Amino acid sequence: MISIITAVYNQLPVNRLYFESLRRYTHHPFELIVIDNGSTDGSAEYFEQEGATVIRNGANYSYPYCQNQGIRVAQHDWLAFLNNDLIVCPDWDRLLIESMQVNGLEAITACGVEGGGDREETRRLKLRWNRIKNVVGVFGQSYGTLRFMHNWMYRGRWEQFCRQRAQRYHQQVAEGFVGHTIMLQRRVLEKIGMWDETQQGADWDLFLRTQERANTVGDMRPLHCALDVFVHHYIRLTSKKRPPPFVDRANLSSITAKWGAERERWVNSVKN
Repeated sequence: MISIITAVYNQLPVNRLYFESLRRYTHHPFELIVIDNGSTDGSAEYFEQEGATVIRNGANYSYPYCQNQGIRVAQHDWLAFLNNDLIVCPDWDRLLIESMQVNGLEAITACGVEGGGDREETRRLKLRWNRIKNVVGVFGQSYGTLRFMHNWMYRGRWEQFCRQRAQRYHQQVAEGFVGHTIMLQRRVLEKIGMWDETQQGADWDLFLRTQERANTVGDMRPLHCALDVFVHHYIRLTSKKRPPPFVDRANLSSITAKWGAERERWVNSVKN
């Protein structure tokens, strides 16, 4: 059993697509824990109707705060932290777990348009997605429009695209991460702690903490990316909805405050 934790604020069409892909493509039984940050469009009710556990915050909280809320109620030892603006690939969970077992990992991410695998392929995918997003995105973010964008991106052959990628990169991994999909075993939290609620860039912080643990204690490997698991991410398209400011924003600080300016420069160089 897998506990999937996702934070949302409105975006009902996105949430519908996301849950439909989970229901269709997740191999193992799962519980979905949704942290709803004050949605007003029926998103919380939708997830409740679909059987998810919904934590209603009533206000918009930061990413790490929400993930920790989910962890506290999660019932299982396999924890998956997923964005809501995703369409997962067939058997995404089974492939991630098998890759972890083969490669001796306790924490792993999927790859996507942002990166993972061949650089030229990543460049082409980014270019194609940006064109589609810029052309179709002007028509809004309805359920139909978002589905059309995904179909156009993969020429209506999403499952075939995912199968071919899984065959090409079978159980290959690379140190690094793509933050929209993170799978880890609960015992990782005993080694590095919960999500740091001072870091809105908490995926970077998690990566850095796994690196630090690997280098200083040596009882785990850093966060790696599974190259054979590709998850579609709508990438900032939904951020145009401009959610309200985080109510816990006074608690948030920069990577520099925690890791130092040198580490932040390294992070920025990797991002670019």
